[in-house]
This record gives sequence, C-alpha cells and structure tokens, in this order.
Amino acid sequence: MESKKKSTSRREFIGGVAAIGALGAIGAGHLLSSCNTKRNRHAPPVFPERAPDGPVLKAGLIGCGGRGTGAAFNFIDAGPNLQITALADVFQDRVDRCREAIKDQRGVEIPDENCFVGFDAYQKVIDSDVDIILEASVSKFRPKHFEAAVQARKHVFLEKPAGVDPVGIRSLMAAGKMAESAGLSVVAGTQRRHQLDYVTTHSMVQNGAIGKLISANCYWNRTAQPVTRRQPGWGDMEAMIRDRANWTWQTGDSIVNLLVHNIDVICWFFGKHPERATGFGGRHRRQSGDMYDFFSVDFGFDDRRSFHGTTREIDGCHNKVEEIIFGTEGYTNCRNSIYDYDDRLIWEYPYPLDDEGRSSGRLNISPYDQEIINLITAIRTNNPVNETQNLAASSLTGIMGRISTYTGREVTWEEMMNSNLEIGPSEFEWGPVEWFDNPEIPVPGTSPE
Repeated sequence: MESKKKSTSRREFIGGVAAIGALGAIGAGHLLSSCNTKRNRHAPPVFPERAPDGPVLKAGLIGCGGRGTGAAFNFIDAGPNLQITALADVFQDRVDRCREAIKDQRGVEIPDENCFVGFDAYQKVIDSDVDIILEASVSKFRPKHFEAAVQARKHVFLEKPAGVDPVGIRSLMAAGKMAESAGLSVVAGTQRRHQLDYVTTHSMVQNGAIGKLISANCYWNRTAQPVTRRQPGWGDMEAMIRDRANWTWQTGDSIVNLLVHNIDVICWFFGKHPERATGFGGRHRRQSGDMYDFFSVDFGFDDRRSFHGTTREIDGCHNKVEEIIFGTEGYTNCRNSIYDYDDRLIWEYPYPLDDEGRSSGRLNISPYDQEIINLITAIRTNNPVNETQNLAASSLTGIMGRISTYTGREVTWEEMMNSNLEIGPSEFEWGPVEWFDNPEIPVPGTSPE
C-alpha cells in the first residue's frame, strides 16, 4: 500500500472517516470512539495493556520450539503473578533450550521434575499443578492435546492451525464445545484478532467504510524453508519430526500452516467461512518431505462471493504476506488503510507517535503479547472467551483448499464435515516409518485424498 497516493492530511483523513459514515479516530494508539451508537454498530473491543492482578496462575508449555518459547515469554510478561512451571516436548534438547532461555531471559528456573520428554509428555504437563496450557506442539498432535487439557479443566492458549485433517479438526471443535460448557477460556494463535490496527480496521469495515464486501485476496508467499538433514542415530520418526516444516502430516502443508492467518482474517471480516474450494499447485524445488511448493485456491462463500488465496515457499521469487478486501465503495489492506477506487487514502490507523511527532508505524503492544494478556484478563475477570470454533473453521478452510489442490477436484465444506480422512503415521513411536524414504507426492487428477 505504500505506493498509493496519500492525498489527504492526517486531519483530513480523520474528517474523511466521518464523511463516509464510519467512526472518528480519537488519538494515537486508542480505539475508535463509541459515542455515536447509530454509526458505531460494530465497536472494536477495548484491549487491556496488561492483565489484571490476581492469585498466581501457573502455565505448562507443550511444544518447546521457537513459537512455544516465545509464548512462554508472552505469558510471563502479560501481568503479575504469572508463572511457567512445566515444560513438555518430544525432544530433550528442545526442552533444555527452552528451559535455559526462560532462565536466562526471564529469571525463571523450572525444576527437573517438571520437565517432561516423549510422546506422552503432554499428559504429564496437564496432570501437573498448572491452571493453563500453552499448546504449541506439532499441529497433528494439537486436537489430542487440546481434548486432554479440556478434560482436565485447564484454560488453553491454542496455537494455529487447529489440526491437519478433517477428523482432527472435528475432534477439536467438539472439545471446544466442552470447554465452553465448562466455562474455560481458550485463545487462539491467529493473533490478528488481537492486533489493535487489525481490529480497528475491522470495525471500520463492519460500519460500512468500504460499502458491501465483494471479494478478497490473501497471500503468504515467502522463501523456501530449510531442510533438517537426517543425522546419525536418528530413526525415521525422529528424522521426520526434526524436519517438520516439510511434512504435510505435521503442518497441514503451507496452505494450512501459513495461510490460516490470512484465511482467518477474510473469514472474520466476511463473518463466515467459505463453502467450497477449487485449487491448483505443485512441487518443483522442495528437497525434503511430501509438501507442495505453492498453492493457488479460489474459495467460494454460500452467496457466490469469493476470495483467492495463495502460498508459495520458493527462493528467488517475489514475497508477499497480506490481505486485501474489496467493497462497493473502496478497498482495505485489513490492517491499517482504506482507499477509494481512485487510489486515494481515505483512512489510516493512527499509530503512536515517535519522539519527533511522526507516526511510529508500530503498536505499543505486540499481538503475541496481547493475545495472552486477553486470555489472562478473561480468566481473572471471570468473562470466559472461546476462540476454538473460529480457529477450527479457518484451519478446515485451509484443509479444504489443500485437498482440492492435491486432487484437482472442487471440494465442499459438507465433505470436510463428513470426511474420515486422517493423515500421518498410525502409531507415534520412535523407529521406522514405512513410507519415510518413498513418500507419496499427490498428483492432481489421480490422488484420492
């Protein structure tokens, strides 16, 4: 959007918002005014900058990779009396690195007896004296881990995607309903719903800033992911999990693992999930696993509106990670800008100002911190929040697109809700995996998935 014409001053674009019948900005870093209830039919939530005080809440982390370690930091930083007390991962070295990072960077030491390793380590963390589970493990395992956490009456931070196949997603949906009935809070890792510029732009769009929504595009196109080469002493299962970024059964492929963020934004703004998908893609340069290099998918809603989503993981290509939604009166990048069809900027998000009085272009609180702050706030104020179904719907949309691409067929939401498809090894144990050395790469027009 940087190339578009900025034909209005800061004062003018605030005035322009009122002119199109939306909300007025009230200051850098603040949410939109809710004084005019007729115009402000869809006010954005007011996010706390820090979780309120309260009795100690203990969290256990399942999945000690980079994202899990980051979530642990976010939790510790979210407010007072918050403790990370237990860690779990399938690998000892990941537990060790995470444990060391938490000690070095946050001064928190986790005792040996609260560090668990193996495929059953998740249950040991759940059974420990924790109130909250931070679920950041391999996506394939997420539905099972989530169900166990809910059965144990734990609040959950649930990373994306919700799973990798229809059976897993429906299982997670059912557990989400159990969590709701139990009054548990579940916050998902689709962090744009906790990102102040996104939620403010969402409110603008819901209040008519671009008219009726027509269509959308979304993208997660990036460089190729590294290959983790098999090392001496690694069995097939260990080699696969170490190289998780290249195996569909662990990530759902890039359309599920990456585009879920963008799909979630489109579903959020449109207020529903698509009913069908038709896609194509391919594998040309990936050097490991069974995933595709790119996807290009049309998703259709129940009212004939549609959006297009693409992912690509190939070096040397143009990269783009963003969303754009088109309406009858203009378009938006969903994050911080609204334009008319003469490419005139008619609104932009008022970021906090820097020391020289210019827009910083940054939020005071990152969405990764904000999502945990919102989780703790919901728990401590006894106002449960449950984002399970939104995450599940966006994840299943990506799976629908993947299956269409792999098979070459149009695939429907109804099929996904009735499919018995499960992917990945039938048993999770260290040792050989029959198809590790000769994975089946889907071929459109012939693949049964």
